[in-house]
Amino acid sequence: METSEIIKRIRKIEITTRNMVSELFSGEYHSLFKGQGLEFSEVREYQEGDSFRQIDWNVTARHGYPYIKKFEETRELNVMFLVDSSASTLFGTRNYLKSEFITEVTAVLSFSALSNNDKVGLLLFTDEVEKYIPPRKGKKSALRILRDILYFEPQNVKTDINKAAEYIYRLIKKRSIIFIISDFLDKDYENSLQLLAKKHDVIALRILDKGEMELPNAGLLHLHDPETGARFSVNTSTRTIREKYRKTVLKQETDLMEKFRKIKVDLVNLQTDKPYAPELMKFFKFRIRMKNQR
Repeated sequence: METSEIIKRIRKIEITTRNMVSELFSGEYHSLFKGQGLEFSEVREYQEGDSFRQIDWNVTARHGYPYIKKFEETRELNVMFLVDSSASTLFGTRNYLKSEFITEVTAVLSFSALSNNDKVGLLLFTDEVEKYIPPRKGKKSALRILRDILYFEPQNVKTDINKAAEYIYRLIKKRSIIFIISDFLDKDYENSLQLLAKKHDVIALRILDKGEMELPNAGLLHLHDPETGARFSVNTSTRTIREKYRKTVLKQETDLMEKFRKIKVDLVNLQTDKPYAPELMKFFKFRIRMKNQR
């Protein structure tokens, strides 16, 4: 693709998502993610009204007069996007491929983070860590993230969420907001996410296509799994097969929701045939309510 076409495509996504950020997300994002912790500011002499719990006993002993430690609410956050680049994200039966949908969702969230004066970073993964961009401020960083999600060509096709979670756990020391954006067509990654969630605020955004949720009545379909290479055929004109598939998917959905509930990681389902903005807004408002009730 020509450089001019790449720039034009990125610019179009930037305009679309920036408008959405300014109209919908700025207030909710700021309310939800402001002040995620406290950082040491200074030591000063004790004043009437200060809490005894803030006294720095070492400094007090040296000076013979009480001194306290002052802390300030941290305003600047690291926001990391762990983005699935495996072959299954190249699937799509509606207006978007899952990979294109992922790009727009990441764009909205990254521009929301920038409007909050946060740093944004990216990790692209398959069954290996494909690319890592450390958290940085500024529009330039967000546009680079967009470009890499759109045009980076991964070396592998399968999915390993464990590797991505473990890599970020080892690498990022400061408590961060971590969005994992994937179709989650993987297994046995719950322990890694649970460990990551003890250190960071982890939010899972699961990208689904309607074609994965139900079989159409379309006769004999020849299907191909892009990650394993397996090929098989299904006669979708048989009602019992379509119903069995639907029940299997519903069972998997229930099991997945329960797994995420147990490891205390928020899971948001986003479908490529539906607007993602209302679902994200609903999630933000829910989190704000939960935060205010604590």
